[in-house]
Amino acid sequence: MILRCGLIGENIGASRLHRALDLMGAAHGVEVAFTAIDTAGDPDFDFDATVDELRLLGWTGVTVTHPWKTHAAAWAGSAMVPGCERLGAANTLTFAPPAGHNTDYTGFLAAWDHEMAGRAPGAVAVAGAGGVARAVLPALIARGADPMTVWDLDRAAALALAAATGATAVDPRDAADAIRAADGLVNCTPLGMAAHPGSAFPAEAIGPQGWAFDAVYTPTETAFLRDARKAGLAILTGFDLFRHMAIRSFAAYTGITPDPAPTLAALAALRPD
Repeated sequence: MILRCGLIGENIGASRLHRALDLMGAAHGVEVAFTAIDTAGDPDFDFDATVDELRLLGWTGVTVTHPWKTHAAAWAGSAMVPGCERLGAANTLTFAPPAGHNTDYTGFLAAWDHEMAGRAPGAVAVAGAGGVARAVLPALIARGADPMTVWDLDRAAALALAAATGATAVDPRDAADAIRAADGLVNCTPLGMAAHPGSAFPAEAIGPQGWAFDAVYTPTETAFLRDARKAGLAILTGFDLFRHMAIRSFAAYTGITPDPAPTLAALAALRPD
């Protein structure tokens, strides 16, 4: 079996997805042919036309990351898989037949249950309202998070996500109160990535909360998570999400569901420095 796939997104040179798929493919007799499509610096990139071309070329599917996840859901339309149709974002498209998957959502649920077993999310403050937030907020709600507050420099995106999930949208300038009152802090912005250094949460605001999650996984130890560890918070990393997401993306592509325990252990070798 040959898996023809790739990754569409901005600044994706450090992605471990290709290596993760190779690792799982080797364990299950699947040859992986992978192509990265980095859209950074290409203001004329046409997402729909590109995906249509990949489908015509016989690709199995394509994985999608920032900033194209909402575009991917729009491309899939009514073909979003059950359970993901209301998220408004997709990170994996498969072509035979066309379908949109959100393995950020299913992966986050699995990562939470694996790493935070028995912990109730409580009140959650979320920075960022883009594609990954559209998966993480509903997943946290499914695990009992309440209340949830979200903000974004794109005020319309925050309002839309709040309307879709029941969260409260606030202006970024007014986020301090939500941060102080939160049990959990969540970064769903690009801040912390190599190309976007910094943190969405001031270090001095971190301490009274109980846990933190950063969707960024390259690097895994972002400034935000370093501050959270120093303050004694329980940590869920973007790499934790990545491992569970990768397993579910491989399953979406191939129909093969890897055994989680040995696969998670094998994928741990891909952890970024």
